[in-house]
Amino acid sequence: MIQTAVGDVADTIEFVTRIHDAIRQPCRCLGHHLSTDASIGIALAPQDGTDLDQLIKNADLAMYAAKAEGRRTHRFFEPAMDARAKARLTMEQDLRQAMVDGGFEIHYQPLLDLHSNEVTGCEALLRWRHPERGMVSPAEFIPLAEDTGLINELGDWVLQTACAEAATWPHQIRLAVNVSPIQLKNQTLALRIAGALAASGLTPSRLEIEITEAVLIHDDETALAILHQLRAIGVRIALDDFGTGFSSLSYLKRFPFDKIKIDRCFVSDIEVDGSAAIVLAVVNIAAARNMTTTAEGVETEPQREILRKLGCTEMQGYLFSAAKPALEVRRLLGAHREKAQALA
Repeated sequence: MIQTAVGDVADTIEFVTRIHDAIRQPCRCLGHHLSTDASIGIALAPQDGTDLDQLIKNADLAMYAAKAEGRRTHRFFEPAMDARAKARLTMEQDLRQAMVDGGFEIHYQPLLDLHSNEVTGCEALLRWRHPERGMVSPAEFIPLAEDTGLINELGDWVLQTACAEAATWPHQIRLAVNVSPIQLKNQTLALRIAGALAASGLTPSRLEIEITEAVLIHDDETALAILHQLRAIGVRIALDDFGTGFSSLSYLKRFPFDKIKIDRCFVSDIEVDGSAAIVLAVVNIAAARNMTTTAEGVETEPQREILRKLGCTEMQGYLFSAAKPALEVRRLLGAHREKAQALA
C-alpha cells in the first residue's frame, strides 16, 4: 500500500491504524466466524529509498521485524535491519560452504553417575570452526540451519559421525545426540538413525536421542510416531531442558521417556533458593515412571552433593569435564576406566 503527501510520522501511524482496524473486522465465511490480523512494515521515501524496489525491500524487512517482535504490530524500517539481513545471508552462505568443506566438528561432554562416579555416557555437541570468526556459537547457527532446511543434512552428519566415534568407546558408555523439532517432522528420521547405527555397528540401546518440549507442544502426531519407531528399534529417548519451556506432566504420559534432563538454571541456584525442591519433585516424578534424571551445568562440589542427596541419577558439567574433541574424550574415558579399576 502506498501513502502519498505524508506530513509527518503521525500521518503514517494514523494510516496504519486505519489499515489494522479494517483488517481486524471479523467476518463470516461458509458458516465460520473468522478473525484476521497483520504485521505491517513501513519504509519512507526518500530516507529509506527513492526507487520502488528498494522501498518494498525495506518495508519487507520492517514487516519481518514486526513479526519477530510479537506480530500484530507495525515497525518502521531502520538501517540496522538491512545490516542484520545481510549478515544473515552471509552466515547462510558460510554455513552451506562449511557443509562442503567439512568445517564442523563434534565435541563430547561426559555424563557421570552421581552414586558410582563412573562415566555413563557422552553428549555429542556440534561445533562450527569458522575460518574468520573462529568458533561460532550453536545458538547462532542452529536456528539458521533450521530455517533454511540445512538441519536435516547437518543432523545426518552428526548422527553418522558420532555413532562411528561412540562405537570405539567402552561398551557401557552411551552416546546422546540432540534432534531438533524440524528433524522430527521428517518421516524418514527413524530409518536414517537406524542406518547410522548399522553403518557404525553401535548397539541401538547405546544411543540416546534428546528432544525438547517444543516437539510435543503442538501434539505433533508425526513426531510422536517417530519417537515410538525409535523406541521400537531399541533407541533411548530423553526429554531435554525440562522445566524451562511449557513444562507439562502430560508430556510424560504421552510418551514414556527414558530420561529427564534437569536444566542448568535449576542447578546453578540449587544452594540458594527453592530450586532444590523443584529438582526433588522432578526426581520423584521420574523415579515413579522408571526414568533416570541428569542434572546439567554442575560446576561445584556442593551442587553435586545436593543433587546426589536428592536422588538425581547423573550429572553433566564443568565440575567433571567440559565438552572435548573426540581424541581427548577417548583419552579421558581410558584414564577414568584405569582409575576405576585401580580403586576396585
